[in-house]
Amino acid sequence: MFRMMRRKKQELPHEECIQLLQQQKRGFLAVLGDENYPYAIPLNYVYSNNKIYFHSAQEGHMIDSIKKHEKVSFTLINNGTKVNDDWYYIVKSVIIFGKIKILENNEEKHKILTKLGNKYFPSEDYTKNEINKAFTRTQVLELQIEHISGKIVTEK
Repeated sequence: MFRMMRRKKQELPHEECIQLLQQQKRGFLAVLGDENYPYAIPLNYVYSNNKIYFHSAQEGHMIDSIKKHEKVSFTLINNGTKVNDDWYYIVKSVIIFGKIKILENNEEKHKILTKLGNKYFPSEDYTKNEINKAFTRTQVLELQIEHISGKIVTEK
């Protein structure tokens, strides 16, 4: 169903794709937006149990798109490693295809928001305070991974 990578020599092993998902902080969620135009949104995320989770407002372009079309892609790229004494970088990226849904269960939503907060905020107390302030206004999205691939590219 999903295309195989054309440049096999540049393909990252599955384990390395997972490592990048665990290490990186941001990526781009692409949805089918208004008038069937692609709409890619930069988002913070957390990877857990072979799923990717995001938080968002409860309404807006992204939420409207997700309600219409559950199929999405998510892409991330690392900062790369600069090759010594030269101009170019070696960069790794991951692309994921899957189906996304809005979490309805408040207990599950709270658990994921805690994981997200602990990834980005300076302390667990800070995370708790932010969740308490914004819980009722926050949406949590779950991306079930159907296909994942990664690539290493030398920019020169």
